[in-house]
Amino acid sequence: MYYLYILLNEAKNRTYAGVADDVEKRLKEYNAGRVKSSSPYRPYKVIHTESFETLSEARQKEKFYKSTTGRRRIKEMFFR
Repeated sequence: MYYLYILLNEAKNRTYAGVADDVEKRLKEYNAGRVKSSSPYRPYKVIHTESFETLSEARQKEKFYKSTTGRRRIKEMFFR
């Protein structure tokens, strides 16, 4: 089982979408600063997860959430 997750930083101005088989472990890596691209914006919390049977399905959804349309959808879902 693979999970798509959306993280939100504490200042509530940055989101990050990713895929992992263990979301809690991945969140700990983000908050420990082990993910270079998002390190300056920590700490994060998980605001959304979706489960998928295959990695390719999860990656496809991740690609959507990282697109312009997907970013708009995140804003509509969580910031209205």
